[in-house]
Amino acid sequence: MTSSERVKRLKESLVKRNSDAILIADEKNIYYFTEFLGGFRLLVPSDGENTLFVHSVNYEAAKNTVKNASVELIKVGERADVKILSEIKGHGFKSLGFDRLSAAEYLRMKDALKEVKMNPLDDVIWSLRKVKDDDELTLIKRAAELTSLGMKRGLEIIRPGLGEWEIAAEIEYEMRRMGSSGTAFDTIVCSGSDSAYPHGGSGERVIRGGEFVVIDIGAKHRGYCADMTRTIVVGEPSWRQKHMQETVKEAQKAAVKNVKHNVKAREVDGAARKVIAERGYGEYFVHSLGHGVGLDVHEPPKVGPTSEDVLLAGNIITIEPGIYIPGFGGVRVEDTFLITEDGATKLTADL
Repeated sequence: MTSSERVKRLKESLVKRNSDAILIADEKNIYYFTEFLGGFRLLVPSDGENTLFVHSVNYEAAKNTVKNASVELIKVGERADVKILSEIKGHGFKSLGFDRLSAAEYLRMKDALKEVKMNPLDDVIWSLRKVKDDDELTLIKRAAELTSLGMKRGLEIIRPGLGEWEIAAEIEYEMRRMGSSGTAFDTIVCSGSDSAYPHGGSGERVIRGGEFVVIDIGAKHRGYCADMTRTIVVGEPSWRQKHMQETVKEAQKAAVKNVKHNVKAREVDGAARKVIAERGYGEYFVHSLGHGVGLDVHEPPKVGPTSEDVLLAGNIITIEPGIYIPGFGGVRVEDTFLITEDGATKLTADL
């Protein structure tokens, strides 16, 4: 689907919500509708030409790239808010939606556009972004391939005596070498008792034998992300470590069995949570089961115990159960999945 087709769908949604236009501020949303990274604001009326506002450093690139909007230059020293407000006033809109504005920017606009009704419409954009089109799926699948290559490299080199940062560097180099445009988030290589921190980073700790090592990584490809986690024991695992690993793997399998189009996300979370609780680790599963992945590595739908989301074919989600015992260590297994009509397809590799 082209960016023009995405804008067409957005305009149809604006009409349904009785909004004359939407001002888009989030850079990922701007990219989604223009295929250009570097825009400052995008004004999309329900009827008429779109306007992309860019600063001078990105002006020439935008002019040569953007096909579905006029490109307006914000000159050095020119106040962006004044220019954008002038454009909005010139249209005579009665209502204006927005995705994400700071409180200060919202109040300035509200004061300047006294006769214009302003409404948050972030949900309208997410309703489009949550279901990936074929072009997006191609890019995410490649990001998953690159992520899997990075994980393969990390698992190959890990050994006692290496620092967490060394393993992280090798993983990132491999993903970059194979074509990644960057990392979806800060690479996590967390070992020993620190592996009990779900979002622990890669620190100065040196890998020791007999310890858990959690590797959580994600590559990016042309803006799109993937996410993958593996947990290993360097050396021979203890019975307790084996039991934790087996439990988490079984929890992921139980969740995957429950995934398909039109299933409530919290039911998928519940399937995994039940396995972990039945094996005595319920209190140590301290986060939601998963999240959407796309231009953002964490985006809707949310797969958690209180989620109101319903999973749809075309959603990309992670399924990542975990057990984290303070002072001992943690285990997480995570893969990126494409939801289909009757199940889920794993995009990251079996490693």
